[in-house]
Amino acid sequence: MNLKIRQGTPEDAQALGVIEFEAFKSIASQHNFPWDFPSVEIATAVVTMLLSHPRFYCAVAELDGKVVGSNFLDERNPISGVGPITVDPAVQNQTIGRQLMKAVMERSEKRGFAGIRLVQSAYHNRSLCLYTKLGFETRETLSKMDGRPIGKKFAGYEVRPATENDLPECNRLCVRVHGHDRAGELRDALKAGTAKVVEHLGRISGYATDIGFFSHAVGETTQDIIALIADAGDFSSKGGFLLPTRNGELFRWCLNNGLRLVHQMTLMTIGLYNEPCGAYLPSVLY
Repeated sequence: MNLKIRQGTPEDAQALGVIEFEAFKSIASQHNFPWDFPSVEIATAVVTMLLSHPRFYCAVAELDGKVVGSNFLDERNPISGVGPITVDPAVQNQTIGRQLMKAVMERSEKRGFAGIRLVQSAYHNRSLCLYTKLGFETRETLSKMDGRPIGKKFAGYEVRPATENDLPECNRLCVRVHGHDRAGELRDALKAGTAKVVEHLGRISGYATDIGFFSHAVGETTQDIIALIADAGDFSSKGGFLLPTRNGELFRWCLNNGLRLVHQMTLMTIGLYNEPCGAYLPSVLY
């Protein structure tokens, strides 16, 4: 097998978008779950965005000169995030995925990140076994939620758009909950105009880069996260969102307010990991 791993470029977007769509479609269909990407166009748009971002690294696999897969590494924060990783269904189970994982893990180590994290679909047994063999530990079971906007407000919890002035307090809150900040993602969300904070008792008690599959949120309490979800607009167009299944209060509230469970996912880590001291929503990267 003449396999080559190289760094991706924006010129790879079209080929990788097709593979992204077909790979996720294939595994989801095998288990009768909804596709992660509803069309090739949307998958290509996501890949194009990642390839053009200066703080995402892309490893591309070429087999006999043909692009057959890719993996991404989010390098915006003290912890690196892996994914999405995809291999052309026609050439899967030939260790290509393992080589793509090793490429980003070596990159993360060389660049001095304190840890690596990823989120995998719980129904995909092969990927769970691969990541475990590579040294990842299972940390959290996650529930992917979707549904219509809730549109509720709660007395004493004011949700508003975040500003640059809120950055230090949001970062302190993230460190308090997770032991590290996610400042790179938060800055991107501020530029995009999607970041929000919730204020309780006259101070910031939570924030969200957005409520969506690629977004995260942090709060002092579950009620802070509930206020952010309840205020959010359409999250179906953003792929739904993830919540820690063990947070029964939050999971129950979502179900009682008309949201539905799509499927379960698994948060896995290598390196620095602290048990969360507060409430949070992870992104699909971690």
